[in-house]
Amino acid sequence: MLDHVPGQEEIGLESGNFRDTLDSDDPAQRAEPYDFRRPDRIAKDQLRAIHQLHETFARSLASSLSAYLRAYVAVNLVSVEQISFTEFLQCLPSPSCLVSMGMKPFEGNAVLEMNPTLIFPVLEMLLGGTVKSLMKINREITEIEHTVLDGLFRITLNDLKSAWRTVTPMDFAIESYEADPQLLRILAPNEAVVAVSMEVKIGDNSGMMNIGIPSIVVKMLRHKLDQQWSVRRSESSEEQQARILHLIRNARMQVDSRLTGPTLSVAELMDLKKGDVLAFDYPAGRLLDLSINGMLKFRGRIVAVGNKRGFVIEEAHKP
Repeated sequence: MLDHVPGQEEIGLESGNFRDTLDSDDPAQRAEPYDFRRPDRIAKDQLRAIHQLHETFARSLASSLSAYLRAYVAVNLVSVEQISFTEFLQCLPSPSCLVSMGMKPFEGNAVLEMNPTLIFPVLEMLLGGTVKSLMKINREITEIEHTVLDGLFRITLNDLKSAWRTVTPMDFAIESYEADPQLLRILAPNEAVVAVSMEVKIGDNSGMMNIGIPSIVVKMLRHKLDQQWSVRRSESSEEQQARILHLIRNARMQVDSRLTGPTLSVAELMDLKKGDVLAFDYPAGRLLDLSINGMLKFRGRIVAVGNKRGFVIEEAHKP
């Protein structure tokens, strides 16, 4: 039986010291609160790589749609961000044109959304109309209109597939259509998606196109995205010049070489007669200038090549 109960002073532990001991020794005391509704963030370098990938997609899609619609089409990448699937759906208008896309060989679905302000001008052009005086239409797309728009979706998915091929082969395929974003149930509400927003301009009309890709697919490709971004950053200026030269190698240019001399008035030209001699004031041994698209590039001499004339380059022009 204890005759005396020791107090805190005798034990030597104050309440504050006891908490400090727990904080330093017990891992549970150092834990931080975590909100499981918050999507796990994707690294900035990976988002930057996705941004560049869809910039390539935007340029390709603009060219493809311009040829398909026979009109000038501009596609501008607006934003790339990671949000929850619920937030993504809340940003979309209703009704709209939503496409659920398969992403083989990966499981799950992505979302492609085109606003009515984009869909109906395209429909008008495909049916032979013009988009200059088109009134704003806000209704669901009919089954017949879906059939007419098949070419638009096919071109969009093909260009998207080509853009992602630089990272990994991915086959996008249409699985279903939906008009109300709130009825789209392909992902859990709190699941994170990478939302890509683009503005498409056709004549005086413009509309938004949005793509939602499950973040889990992006995380599975994080090593390839990191590699893609590091390769882009490590490219030297010589490699960039070689790539640009390869793209423009087949371009055609105007090559021109001519003698320069004094000018004549119209009256002097009209007074010329047979036997008159014009002095060009150009020494016989002086090199001729060779211009490419109007810009002086080389100097050389005129020579005979069979029954034709040729130009021998002897020096490059030094500005």
